[in-house]
Amino acid sequence: MHYKFTIIVPVYNEEDNLERVEQELLAYTKIASVPSCVLFVNDGSKDNSQQLIETICNRNDAFNYILFKENRGLSAAIKAGFDYADTELVGYIDSDLQTDPQDFNLLLEHIGEYDLVTGVRADRKDSFVKNMSSKIANGIRRAFTHDGMDDTGCPLKVIKADYAKRIPMFKGLHRFLPAMILLQNGKILQVPVKHFPRIAGTAKFGLWNRLFGPLMDCFAYLWMKKKYINYTVSKSSK
Repeated sequence: MHYKFTIIVPVYNEEDNLERVEQELLAYTKIASVPSCVLFVNDGSKDNSQQLIETICNRNDAFNYILFKENRGLSAAIKAGFDYADTELVGYIDSDLQTDPQDFNLLLEHIGEYDLVTGVRADRKDSFVKNMSSKIANGIRRAFTHDGMDDTGCPLKVIKADYAKRIPMFKGLHRFLPAMILLQNGKILQVPVKHFPRIAGTAKFGLWNRLFGPLMDCFAYLWMKKKYINYTVSKSSK
């Protein structure tokens, strides 16, 4: 099948979630608005995740995987997915399935006009501390980037691959994907999506990751914005 959309699934020690991930994503591929495939990126898991991923991929033609030699973090996993995808659209969803794969269709409705469409968790089912730290971090990030996005940490996004592949990723930059599309003069949009409590596995981000880490990343983003190279070719002999 000629796929148009690759769903990247970063995985780090998610053995308790992967069978449900398979069921939910397989169900989504059957009702997806464009032909869709799945790419697991195993970020050096220490549990049984890789064996489960290989079993899942062996029984589903639309599922493939990448295994990192060692743990490199969420931004690296997303970048690897962008690098390895060979479809015109890419997106990602967390393997904790706190967002619904079927909501990809809501995002895909707008991707023709926009270059990145991201979900925004309208009714988050997280703890008070997690919600407040994310809200504060998003406010700080908006002040630095002026991207107008309310929830860049939402793990449900669709991006045109030619834009995604040009993003110079660094650790923590997954929170700045909309801003990086704006640096390419792209258009971005946020769409409300469903959100659910985590029912298996453990969260990989604490207060530092959600609040203090992103604050430091804002300064890295400002440096990159100042140094960013963007050009458009008007004519070529090739």
